[in-house]
Amino acid sequence: MSEDRPAGRLLLVPNTLDHGHEPVPIESVLARGVLEQAAALHHWVAEDARSARAFLKRVGAVTPLAAPLQDIAIAELPRARKGSRDGVAPAQWTLLLQPALQGHDLGLLSEAGLPAVADPGAALVAAAHAAGVPVLPLAGPSALLLALAASGLNGQSFAFVGYLPQEAAARERRLRELEALSQRQQQTQLFIETPYRNTAMVAALLAALQPSTRLAISCGLTLPQGWSRCRSIADWRRAPPTMPDRLPAVFALQAA
Repeated sequence: MSEDRPAGRLLLVPNTLDHGHEPVPIESVLARGVLEQAAALHHWVAEDARSARAFLKRVGAVTPLAAPLQDIAIAELPRARKGSRDGVAPAQWTLLLQPALQGHDLGLLSEAGLPAVADPGAALVAAAHAAGVPVLPLAGPSALLLALAASGLNGQSFAFVGYLPQEAAARERRLRELEALSQRQQQTQLFIETPYRNTAMVAALLAALQPSTRLAISCGLTLPQGWSRCRSIADWRRAPPTMPDRLPAVFALQAA
């Protein structure tokens, strides 16, 4: 970083939650100010350059981009490799941060929702802090927090535990562990699953959890067909939900 040129910022730019589905109007999900800041950027890091270009095309339909799309630089997050603590050599993160280290603002974009939340971009944010690059998160949708807000479960104490084991016995053990932890700490436990396994996850939940435990399911958030429901396991057993196999879902449980 040049001593007479301060570092640019790393902007965490939120994305819509419609990845892989019929797009919703982007301005119905992201604020105008966020779209304007995204449109002003010449440098980006994203999970996938092609989908990032599609995002910028949607942004440009609302507010003009600062440069033609083909002139905007989009670098992709590196894939993990064996032999280093986070799977990626430190020099790769430094290379991605070069535009910011040279004084340019740099955008970080996830495939959906907020960058660095249940997202590989967190490692780039950590590298930015280590390099002295200011980090600026922009407001936008997070499926996890939207699901928590819609659940009616404890929003004062909660934990996101990612994906659960796929093997049936291990998954059942993990569900019982989470239920016991929730009961002990009165804490909401949030987790996700690959959409085509949604039905199997619901079946496992209804089989493993206590009747009084409350289970919230949020599916397709921000999409026209999206929904959120929270019921006791006993009530879910009486009327199990029909789960789509292509819409992402967030599951949350709280033991009585």
